Amino acid sequence: MISSERPLVGSRGQMALELGHTPALAMSDFLVGDGNRLAYRRILDFPGWGDPFTVVVGPPKSGKSHLARIFADRSGAVPASPDELEGLARSGGDHPLVIEDIDSGKYEETSLFHLLNQSLRDQRPLLMTARSEVTKWPFQTNDVLSRARRAVVFNVSITDDIQLSQMLVKLFADRQVKVDPRIVGYVVARMERSTEEVAKLVDLMDRLALAEKSAITRGIAAAALERRQSERGESFRDIEGESDE
Repeated sequence: MISSERPLVGSRGQMALELGHTPALAMSDFLVGDGNRLAYRRILDFPGWGDPFTVVVGPPKSGKSHLARIFADRSGAVPASPDELEGLARSGGDHPLVIEDIDSGKYEETSLFHLLNQSLRDQRPLLMTARSEVTKWPFQTNDVLSRARRAVVFNVSITDDIQLSQMLVKLFADRQVKVDPRIVGYVVARMERSTEEVAKLVDLMDRLALAEKSAITRGIAAAALERRQSERGESFRDIEGESDE
């Protein structure tokens, strides 16, 4: 991860600015592939769910929040923040809810237990996202886990080079940055295979290009790959024979 104590500076000695960007989270922006197709179909099946609980499990940047946004747009679901769980349980009803990062340690166990019970009783649709499987959620008693095990669980991941390439292009598009397909192929062939790494590389390449006042070139891509591998204690070895000319 890029540290705030280590400013990113280009070869010309210019510091990259931190520029905000808004990810595109509409249904049409979701990248459907083998690793997330079943979860995506589950969201589209609403309101025809036969049971109230759905859990989407996946690593950071794998599309869990994007699926939650699609579900909210389709169902009118509202987010249930940690301090709202008890009130939502007491008020009852069957209005759909979303609980993101349920395994983050932010949610008080008793309040969550009450909400899960209420959702089961009233058949209130509840979409939960998590990084870990239900059995690994950090709760002290079996009360929450016994309810959560009744959920329909979907694992999401990016499974192949095509999806990784599509994700790179999408994240650059979110930043209004166009990138040569050859650069995308160059990066995908050399990067660590994870969605979180895609997001980190896009951010790093964008900031390097801003510092250099340049487009995204093979040189910038190589510098970003080398820096990321150095941060993991690995040595970067480029593969000859490709060019961004």
